[in-house]
Amino acid sequence: MVNTDIPKHYTASPSSFSGTPHLTINRDVAKDLDSTNVFEGPEKLLEVWFSASPASLPASAAPHGLKIVSSNTWKEMLDLVNCQVLSIVESEHVDAYLLSESSMFVFPHKLILKTCGTTTLLSGLPRILEIAALAAGFPHVIGNPVNSIATAATPYRVFYSRKNFLFPDLQRGPHRSWRDEVKSLDKLFLGGSAYMIGKMNGEHWYLYLTEPNTVLTPPATPDRIETETKILDLPIVEAGTMGQIDNIDGEHDETLELLMTDLEEENAKQFYLEHASTVAEGRHFQQAHKARMAAQRHLKTINECDLEHMSLHGNDCIDNGDTLDVFSNTSSDSSEVYSSEEEDSFPTELTTEGHALGTVVSECSGLADVYSASKYPDARIDAYIFSPCGFSANGVVPAAQEGDGTHYFTVHVTPEPHCSYASFETNVPSRQTGKETAEVIEQVVNIFKPGRFSVTLFEAKPPENWDENDLDALAELKAAERQAARKNARMESIKGYRRVDRIVHDLEGYELVFRYYERWDWEGGAPRLGEIAY
Repeated sequence: MVNTDIPKHYTASPSSFSGTPHLTINRDVAKDLDSTNVFEGPEKLLEVWFSASPASLPASAAPHGLKIVSSNTWKEMLDLVNCQVLSIVESEHVDAYLLSESSMFVFPHKLILKTCGTTTLLSGLPRILEIAALAAGFPHVIGNPVNSIATAATPYRVFYSRKNFLFPDLQRGPHRSWRDEVKSLDKLFLGGSAYMIGKMNGEHWYLYLTEPNTVLTPPATPDRIETETKILDLPIVEAGTMGQIDNIDGEHDETLELLMTDLEEENAKQFYLEHASTVAEGRHFQQAHKARMAAQRHLKTINECDLEHMSLHGNDCIDNGDTLDVFSNTSSDSSEVYSSEEEDSFPTELTTEGHALGTVVSECSGLADVYSASKYPDARIDAYIFSPCGFSANGVVPAAQEGDGTHYFTVHVTPEPHCSYASFETNVPSRQTGKETAEVIEQVVNIFKPGRFSVTLFEAKPPENWDENDLDALAELKAAERQAARKNARMESIKGYRRVDRIVHDLEGYELVFRYYERWDWEGGAPRLGEIAY
């Protein structure tokens, strides 16, 4: 007897094996989602660092830092943000939470929270500080009645950013304007800096950040001065100094973010539930047919064997009149591609929103190939498609070489023509991928074919205390300068697009490069700004 059923506990994924990322799905939340009324694609992005690296956790912190915090605790915090957990991919270095509105990544030393729609992300920040203190043991202060929290961990550094909203009037809480967001952050942190990068009457991007070793804001006084938003619309750093981007000692923290609008409509269709189900159905029956044909060819070979010769060798278990059919519940006619029974057996999960169809979209769209399984065999992608449309995915990417840690990427898509938007964010270092940053950008852009998109690239700067007499360090710096010059030139020519804006800014410990592109054949008119002031 041949049993072709797949065991119920088998996931057919890398998480089936010990030591690789493990997926947990929250089916109670996933079954009730509907993206019909979600229009605001551009996300709010928060990074809270509690130490400079996983290796430098303070002595008071738990051995695994924030990763020691239970998922239930994070879920309670996310209630304040107005989003829910769909699934979790757990790994040694990072836990990736796929949310009903975007994503969250929990490292030992930092938390990254990215939410779209009308979520109230900053409403969860005081609770994040409290959790880091009480559950993860990070250094903290007791009591801050102004912020209504009893305990707050002292962050190492905080970053908050977002693109200009398309529909700002729909936002709630502290997100009704950039000025309100800055006020909310100033209530928590002392000495923060706020920036608007890009054209006030064009595509632009907002950033708030604190300096290293952030200080919590003491109780406010009536004459407290509001943080001024600096407007950056011209290059601040000359191209020749861009070599400082690459870290001399090889420890290179970088984050690449693509924010794409006006998606090409044919390409956007692949992120609709109906289209994804049709693709999945075709793949399902094609695979079933191939398996059936392969089995029939194999059985034909067996039946044509010299049975007399087999008998002489003791193999007399098959008679001339017997035919073994492992697909006995389907037609044996090889000319019939699909039988009615096969059609009836089409899995229900490939007709409804959820993770199964999300995986199909991830593979068929090409997103799964950005960091391919051939180079990253232990990588895990957790994807979800919404009803009637919309798509989210988290990728956990263990380094190809041991010692480089685990990185992430995340993708979110709103495909409706009147508000189409897609984002791609990753901290996988370009030196690790074997690809230039421009190649990754082109690969992603070709999936969506946006009319316009912006790129932000954060890269850590080398330490400033290196010895000028160290010839090896000087040689590495010169090589880094040449590499940065090549990268800069390559980024100027993304295939099919013209670069409209480029702004470079020198931040504390980082270089920030903002670029804005439009497709050469784009005829959509002026950008749909929504929010044109702060």
